[in-house]
Amino acid sequence: MRFAVIDGSKQWTGQGQQRSMRAPSIDVEDVEAEARRRLKAIRLDQWRTREFLTGTPMPDDIRQLALQIDYAAQAISRLSPIPEDFDSDVYWPRLWER
Repeated sequence: MRFAVIDGSKQWTGQGQQRSMRAPSIDVEDVEAEARRRLKAIRLDQWRTREFLTGTPMPDDIRQLALQIDYAAQAISRLSPIPEDFDSDVYWPRLWER
């Protein structure tokens, strides 16, 4: 008795092409760009400039959040593979409102 695999129907329906078309891989640069976007959203550069020019220290919650975002970016970058939804709020810290 002889068995054969028939996969001709995949070619006709186009399902065989879906396997070869994978989502683009996510690089460390993508994670770093997301971290930069989040740091820009909390205006970290403005806080640093203000601290440098006036001598008034940056608020502790902003400083802590920036450190946490950097840490999260490093941790996500070390995952193998990096999740496709790495930019989800699940992976990143957020500023708690008072």
